[in-house]
Amino acid sequence: MSRRTETLPDDYFAGIYASDPDPWRFTSSPYERDKYAATLAALPQARYRSAFEPACSIGVFTRALSERCERLLATDLVPAAVQAAQARCADRPHVEIRQGAVPADWPPGRFDLIVLSEFLYFLAPRDLTELVRLVGEAVEPDGDMVLVHWLGETDYPQSGDGAAEGFIGLAAPFARVVHQSRTPEYRIDVLRAGTAS
Repeated sequence: MSRRTETLPDDYFAGIYASDPDPWRFTSSPYERDKYAATLAALPQARYRSAFEPACSIGVFTRALSERCERLLATDLVPAAVQAAQARCADRPHVEIRQGAVPADWPPGRFDLIVLSEFLYFLAPRDLTELVRLVGEAVEPDGDMVLVHWLGETDYPQSGDGAAEGFIGLAAPFARVVHQSRTPEYRIDVLRAGTAS
């Protein structure tokens, strides 16, 4: 299977949501339920001051993650997904959900947790490089970065392993791997930012 060479365009995702409001079965899939539980279990800290979750989709994991955060900012590029996530988290005043793509619409501010779940493989290498640069500027000293990637075959610009290893390699100047786990379906990598000197 040949890979796409460019980052997947916004209309690719808009089309997916136009035909199905929950295209990846976030609300019902055993895969998603188990992966969410494993992701939360992999978080090194019990609580985070300020977290960022780009590509939050309809906010199923966002709601679960919000239990561990004093403040949580989540974004997605598809308006319908943003609206669904906002509705799902409407009773959580410490959760803010905005429309925006990454790396283009990376928000200002600093975060002690950044969750990058199942979207880095949609990015062409140059956009992944830019995203890692932005993460490096935004993550607090001793902050955590969590990568989650599906390992199945796709025609995306990168494989799950390729995207994860690419991020880890590019982030080496400012972060180290502190935890890795793998199932036949997905991998989780946790990195910690270096302490400010």
